[in-house]
Amino acid sequence: MKHIDTLHIKEIAPTLHAGESVLVSGTVYTARDAAHKRLSQMISQKQELPFPLQGSVIYYAGPTPEKPGTVIGSCGPTTSSRMDPYTPNLLDLGLGATIGKGPRSQAVAEAIVRNQSVYFCAIGGAGALAAKCITSLEVIAFPDLGCESIKKLTFKDFPLIVALDAHGDSIFVKN
Repeated sequence: MKHIDTLHIKEIAPTLHAGESVLVSGTVYTARDAAHKRLSQMISQKQELPFPLQGSVIYYAGPTPEKPGTVIGSCGPTTSSRMDPYTPNLLDLGLGATIGKGPRSQAVAEAIVRNQSVYFCAIGGAGALAAKCITSLEVIAFPDLGCESIKKLTFKDFPLIVALDAHGDSIFVKN
């Protein structure tokens, strides 16, 4: 199983293949529907974003509050297709990878290939287990959105599956 550091996601993405299991470590940002809408508005208004898009990784998750002695509560993936209207533009602006669950639109698949990026799937229903691979959390934008605010997380060997690769292959489409 490959170990991946998010600092090098743009260099590593073209070497990954659909169906491959990986362990990801490094900085990852959470963002769901409402945060994507705000990011899109900020981009159209040419405002500075709360984190650099170039080479970043977005996890479609809305973590629950942490319990005493933990960094984060449950942190499972949400359905990725809800972010599909925003994702091609973010990839074109340099986003390195996304993490979620479920299939993506053709427009997202084409943007992943065009930008040599990658889409990972996390295991749905295993948010409490996934939280054990997160070592830090900081709310960095839109705190009024509660669990859907943008958070900066640090992953340590977070298990993922390559779902759509930079070559156009997908675990959701039979060849």
